[in-house]
Amino acid sequence: MVLTRFAPAPTGWLHLGHVLNAEYVWGSGAKVVLRIEDHDRERCRTEYERGILEDLGWLGYRADFPLVRQSGRDAIYREAAQVLRNHGLVYACDCTRAAIERRNPRADAAGELRYDGYCRSRILPLSESAGWRVRMDPGIERFTDGLLGPQEQNPSAQGGDVLIRDRLGNWTYQFVAAVDDYRQGIDLVIRGADVLASTGRQIRIARLLGRRTPPEFRHHPLIMKTPTQKLSKSDGDSGVRDLRARGWTAADVIAAARAAIRSQ
Repeated sequence: MVLTRFAPAPTGWLHLGHVLNAEYVWGSGAKVVLRIEDHDRERCRTEYERGILEDLGWLGYRADFPLVRQSGRDAIYREAAQVLRNHGLVYACDCTRAAIERRNPRADAAGELRYDGYCRSRILPLSESAGWRVRMDPGIERFTDGLLGPQEQNPSAQGGDVLIRDRLGNWTYQFVAAVDDYRQGIDLVIRGADVLASTGRQIRIARLLGRRTPPEFRHHPLIMKTPTQKLSKSDGDSGVRDLRARGWTAADVIAAARAAIRSQ
């Protein structure tokens, strides 16, 4: 049995870009875990989650397992962080983004800010109010994307040491995605090409936790609002709720997503 996941974040309503991803996910033939990625307590809202679940039901997408919420998996993330701590890979960091930008004003080609390792040797207390980072030593992660072909990424050069928990106590996307895909036995990760750059560091984190074989990755093209701007949750004209209000049927919405796939 191949296991994949559909993993929306309840920071906004479902839109056509999500439906396109759902078509790739449910069209893969794998069993599907529905994972609500509500690890960011400042931005996630219960009303968005309710709307996402309602829209998925209206569209006819059904998961094969009970719903999983990242907000209920704190103990699992702490256990994973402890594994990394036992290997001497986690350290406390009190740097703000502004401070990192002042020390390292140049982002990489993808616009990503690289952490410079400032707190590596400061030996700050690993407290609840500190950021937690995991060391990313130089090294290439190689994988073959099921849609994009062979890939090479150096997590250290891309973003430096990865923040796994912020100063507000929120677990970060890079960490929870790697932990959950490992702990839940996800064999196939299907997501948009906009997060392709995250793959190498997530493979690295999972391997440090003990995962021997990474999942297969497929990063699909996005639906673009303009040639340089992808659809976002703030685009009301592509929101599933808005399309429903304008009289679109579930078949209309799915047909629009499938047409976008055919045009890619």
